Amino acid sequence: MTLPLVGGLRVTELPSPNHDPRPDGTAVDMIVLHYTGMRSGAEALTRLRDPAAVVSSHYLVEEDGEIFRLVPEDRRARHAGTSSWRGREALNAHSIGIEIVNPGHEWGYRDFPALQMGAVAELCLDILARRPGIEPRNVVAHSDIAPDRKQDPGERFDWRGLASLGIGVWPRRDGAAKGDPLTLLGRIGYRTDLPLPVLVSAFQRHWRPERVDGVADSATLARMNGLLSALGLARRA
Repeated sequence: MTLPLVGGLRVTELPSPNHDPRPDGTAVDMIVLHYTGMRSGAEALTRLRDPAAVVSSHYLVEEDGEIFRLVPEDRRARHAGTSSWRGREALNAHSIGIEIVNPGHEWGYRDFPALQMGAVAELCLDILARRPGIEPRNVVAHSDIAPDRKQDPGERFDWRGLASLGIGVWPRRDGAAKGDPLTLLGRIGYRTDLPLPVLVSAFQRHWRPERVDGVADSATLARMNGLLSALGLARRA
C-alpha cells in the first residue's frame, strides 16, 4: 500500500512488528540515519520485519529511491540500541530512524546513489516540516550516538549536501586549530567516556570524511571548532 506524506512524497507501507509505545511525555526530537550493512535491500527488509530479530526502523530507503515505512512515527522503533547524544541515552524513545540501503563496510561499502540521496533528503525535509522541534544538531549518524559500536552511514554519505538543504548542519568554515579535543567533542554532543580515537573517528566520518584515522590533528580540531561556531556554541577567547 502506497500512501502520500506531507508535500506529496510517497511511501510504501511494509509493517514491522518490532515496535512499542514511546514513553509518555517523550519528545521526538531526533533523526538518526543508518546504513543497512547487508548484502541487499531485500535482506535488510526481511531482518527489520523479523520478530525474532527484534530490530526495526521507521523508514527504509532503497538505492533506487523507493521509501518503505515500517513503523509509525508515533511508535518506538528498535534502531539505535545502546546510544547517547548530548547527555541523553536510550535514544530509540526520542528519535525517528531511517535505514538507507548500502552494504556497508563489511560487504563492499560504496557511494550512495543520487536517487537514493534525493529520496533521503525529501523524507527528512518532510519529517522536519512536521516536527519543527528537531534541531539541526539532532540530525545524526548511528556512529555519532554509538561511536564504539557503529560506523554508519559512514564517510561516503553526503552530509554536506543534506546540510545545504537544511537537514543537519555543516560548518561554513573551519575554526581555530586549538582546544582539547575531548572537551570539543563533548560540547558537540558525543559521550566522553570512550577512547579518544574512537570518538574522533566518529566525528571524522560525519564532518571530516576525507580523513578517518582517529587522530585529532590540527585540521580536525579546526573542523570541530568550525562546527561549534555553526551551532552557535563557539566560546570567545
